[in-house]
Amino acid sequence: MTAIDFRKMHGLGNDVVVIDARRHEIAIGHRLARAIADRHRGIGCDQIIRIGPAVDADAYLQFWNADGDEVGACGNGTRCVARILLDETGGNAIVLRTRAGELACTDAGSGSVAVDMGRPDFDWQAVPLARAADTLAVDLGERDLGRAVTLGMGNPHAVFFVPDVTAVDVADIGRRLEHHPMFPERANIGFAQVLDRTSLRLRVWERGAGLTKACGTGACAAFAAAERKGLVERSIRALLDGGELGLEARPDGHVVMTGPAAAAFTGRFDPETLA
Repeated sequence: MTAIDFRKMHGLGNDVVVIDARRHEIAIGHRLARAIADRHRGIGCDQIIRIGPAVDADAYLQFWNADGDEVGACGNGTRCVARILLDETGGNAIVLRTRAGELACTDAGSGSVAVDMGRPDFDWQAVPLARAADTLAVDLGERDLGRAVTLGMGNPHAVFFVPDVTAVDVADIGRRLEHHPMFPERANIGFAQVLDRTSLRLRVWERGAGLTKACGTGACAAFAAAERKGLVERSIRALLDGGELGLEARPDGHVVMTGPAAAAFTGRFDPETLA
């Protein structure tokens, strides 16, 4: 089988392997995605992204988490791909299509990219939840944490607001709640601390990837939940383990995420050997 070229990139330490299939068909399934993401026997990453051709956009993106499951969105990874295409075209705006919808991306200067991540959806069926519930106060059985806000932000998310995010065992609780019966498609579990009206401190357990340095859709979800509850203003900064994202709620309800995207290295692998 022909060797596959790739780029290793990251957004605030949330690392991705990007494979460009716009000119040559490259199939990526569960087994190969899992092998690529393996940090001991593969390339190692949180997510894999395939760039494909699109009729009505600059490219079509597919995302896989480290466990090999395909997902609808990856905010940090989208910024990485947008950086590639913006540099290619020399323009300042592109449109990317994903399973979760259309994402408009613009060059924000200094290596940063702004992405319109769409409108958060608080309908219980859109998350999705296993049964009807008030998505602003879902009981997941964690008495010490209280109730979670659940929403769809390209992926399913649950957000707990806590007084001190450093005091929470994110890995233990996140690992358990990712598979909670309330989430038929599993969920990303976020823990947010409101520092003031314009800043959040956030850590996220990502379904299929674990505790990452940063989660773009998780930051958007936490911001949307906090803004819905009246805890923050309509433009804030989110502080994650890997760095800072800018988040803004537009008048039409869309969330715009702004942050850096960086290249780490390029390479080539034999899919048969790796898988």
